[in-house]
Amino acid sequence: MRRADKGQGVYNVVVIGAGTAGLVAAAGTAGLGGRVALIEKHKMGGDCLNYGCVPSKALIRSSRVAALMHRADLFALDPVRPPIDYGRVARRVKALRARIEPHDSVERFEGLGVDVFLGHATLESAHTVRVGDTLLRARNIVLATGGRAAVPEVPGLEEAGYFTNETIFEREEAPGRLLVIGGGPIGCELAQAMARLGAQATVVDRGAQLLHREDPEVADLLRARMEAEGVRLILRGRVDSVVPGRGGPHRARVRQQGNGMASADSFEIDADTILVASGRCPNIEGLGLERAGVAFSPLGVTVNAFLQTSRPNIYAAGDICGPYRFTHFAEYQARIVVRNILLSPLLGLGRARADTRVVPWTTFTEPEVARVGLNENEARQAGVAFDVHRFSYSDLDRAILENEEAGFVKVIAAKGRGTILGATIIGAGAGELIHELALAMREGIGLPTLSSLMHVYPTLSQAVQRTGDAFMRTRLTGRARAVFARLYAWQRRGL
Repeated sequence: MRRADKGQGVYNVVVIGAGTAGLVAAAGTAGLGGRVALIEKHKMGGDCLNYGCVPSKALIRSSRVAALMHRADLFALDPVRPPIDYGRVARRVKALRARIEPHDSVERFEGLGVDVFLGHATLESAHTVRVGDTLLRARNIVLATGGRAAVPEVPGLEEAGYFTNETIFEREEAPGRLLVIGGGPIGCELAQAMARLGAQATVVDRGAQLLHREDPEVADLLRARMEAEGVRLILRGRVDSVVPGRGGPHRARVRQQGNGMASADSFEIDADTILVASGRCPNIEGLGLERAGVAFSPLGVTVNAFLQTSRPNIYAAGDICGPYRFTHFAEYQARIVVRNILLSPLLGLGRARADTRVVPWTTFTEPEVARVGLNENEARQAGVAFDVHRFSYSDLDRAILENEEAGFVKVIAAKGRGTILGATIIGAGAGELIHELALAMREGIGLPTLSSLMHVYPTLSQAVQRTGDAFMRTRLTGRARAVFARLYAWQRRGL
């Protein structure tokens, strides 16, 4: 319902952008009784609802069912390869997204007491925002405009036409021969999913491994699974040019750097569909940041630990400021912003700092890849003294029963102690298991406590407990073992 004073007077907070960060900031402000305006120029719900987490996970679910049907022989059942109607799958994705859309709708947020404005917002000053012909005055402003796909400059790519995560889920035609530019989380997830749904997928990435943030052994395990499922992976490669198809496939010229002293190899790939998944960039253009005195760079708006920009009354949250571009991190930042704007000044609470030390994430391939904190390479580069404790899925009863033996839990711990510095999980359910380790990191709970905590048998979560057990075994040195053996021998003498 439109309020009579909409756009008039002064707001406690004006939020620019109705993605995850903006919606959380607006709802939080309204819930605390603050007067808040929310401005969105495109679609409510932002990237996550419309182009990211929601549609991609719906597509991945269909692809996992198809893959499980193909692997039914592992469960003593006849494998099935049903004909894939990609258009039907795409329509299911859209239908599920439509079911979730009301959670982020204009009507819902107006019902919460938020004044919603649809249009392009620009900063006129540190306290004034223009949307269309309306000027909004605010004590505080929150920048939450999100990000978009970064598109490489490749001759012929624009003319050929390409998809990104922002457009691929609108397509109902089967991808056919699919060329994916980029082997990061989005590229790997969608390449595997679409291959399982009938596409002939090829991934080209400049790096020496998939998922450049992760340990090489993690990338190698994922690579083996994807290649086994028919995905062609071209690493140390780049797309130099694309010749647009004229009633036929596009032709991409790819250059692949050899290992060591080997020279580069150049070849062509035919593609019916090109998907660009080569990273993300922040939406900072056209906001009037210079006019308001807000510092920024190509990486996004510059913020301090309290998520304030160079203008202390203007905050930022989400992909516009990073450093992590995850939906859950955007929500986390928005909660901090609401506290620092509304609660800390009035209640005398200390301002909250954004903690980037404990940020879990998951890549929803099969096997799933999840991480929190440092991995081995990062710990080594930071000069941290550490030990590695691990447990393999192949030794876990539930994983054996589920035919999910490929994977492991690996914990980086302070050397000689059970303090968790980081953890990586690759395997079934990794995205669910990582939270126990994230909580342990944040609360200072060490591996001895995880070892002693009773876990239900048989569950995948026991892999975390068993990793704690692996640490406990390192505490029993050869000398201690010998001492115990003598004591036990002495106990037996009286019988």
